[in-house]
Amino acid sequence: MANELAKTVVLVGMMGSGKTAIGTALAKRLDVPFLDSDAEIEVAASMSIAEIFARYGEPFFREKEEQVIARLLDGAPSVLSTGGGAFLSPRIRQLVSDRGVSVFLDADLPLLWSRVRHKTTRPLLRTDDPRRTLGELFRARAPVYALADLAVEARAEYSIADMTEAVADTLSRAGIIKETT
Repeated sequence: MANELAKTVVLVGMMGSGKTAIGTALAKRLDVPFLDSDAEIEVAASMSIAEIFARYGEPFFREKEEQVIARLLDGAPSVLSTGGGAFLSPRIRQLVSDRGVSVFLDADLPLLWSRVRHKTTRPLLRTDDPRRTLGELFRARAPVYALADLAVEARAEYSIADMTEAVADTLSRAGIIKETT
């Protein structure tokens, strides 16, 4: 028996929630493409996200992010990982609602901090107190992520395989993954 993906699965959540790792594993499991909106933006712009932020600012980045996500949602069903701020946009939330299904990878603040504290590729955390900044972002964004179609709790003890299984189970129960013969 094989699995068929009914529509594109869009992973949303905070930086460090596992969108890229889980998205890669889920796409492999379902034999569909894995797409990363941040990586696609970097290719289109020929520069890193950090460089885009530094050179053009966050509003410019968010505009390009919306364009890239709209293009990616037009393709065949896939697994799409989005940047942490993408789902905050009402227009992106509507695009995802119209063309895919959103899945919130719900990680708590201590888990997120443990995953991002040593990374230098997070432009929003380039502050005097990155832990406080992460907390502020978390508190501001969590209510918006809660608007996602589905949510899966991330736990510190979960391996990538465990979390991928939890997401796949949630998608199956919602009818997004269908078994085919």
